[in-house]
Amino acid sequence: MSTDRQDMGPVFVALGDPTRRQVLAALAEAGQASATTLAAQLPVSRQAVLKHLHVLGEAALVTAGRSGREVLYQVRPDSLDAAARWLTDLAAFWDHRLAAVKRAAEDGTAL
Repeated sequence: MSTDRQDMGPVFVALGDPTRRQVLAALAEAGQASATTLAAQLPVSRQAVLKHLHVLGEAALVTAGRSGREVLYQVRPDSLDAAARWLTDLAAFWDHRLAAVKRAAEDGTAL
């Protein structure tokens, strides 16, 4: 398994919160939206949405840009893609290890 990948910790921390996942899903569906627009769709305040967007931004999952007086947020798929690749690599690593254990158990040999 590759260890030279970027640190996935901030991405998984950000995705670990169900409200942040809701914010991310709403943002992905909208394409881009303001915190006010997102708060209208979610059971949390605008201030809470802003805090969640900050965490998502720190994990490079969203980006913000100005449009006049409004700040619009968009999903950054690069970090999600990197996390998905990391999980795929991890799954392949463990599939390989478990297959080796199975072979060893069936053959009666040591690993």
